[in-house]
Amino acid sequence: MPAIALLSSVFVVGFEQLVKWNYGPAGIVGLLLLTIGLKAKNPTCSSIGAVMLALLVAGPAL
Repeated sequence: MPAIALLSSVFVVGFEQLVKWNYGPAGIVGLLLLTIGLKAKNPTCSSIGAVMLALLVAGPAL
């Protein structure tokens, strides 16, 4: 059980660093809103975070 918790926390921290490196502060804010919304079971907050991340991933239309 501790190995699974350690592995999942390493994955989460690694994913957070990847988002921070690729998308900067806006990516961190989007990820934070998504996480807080999911933990608090607040659909508005999680939706805003998900849309923010989706817009960052999609990038500008050329």
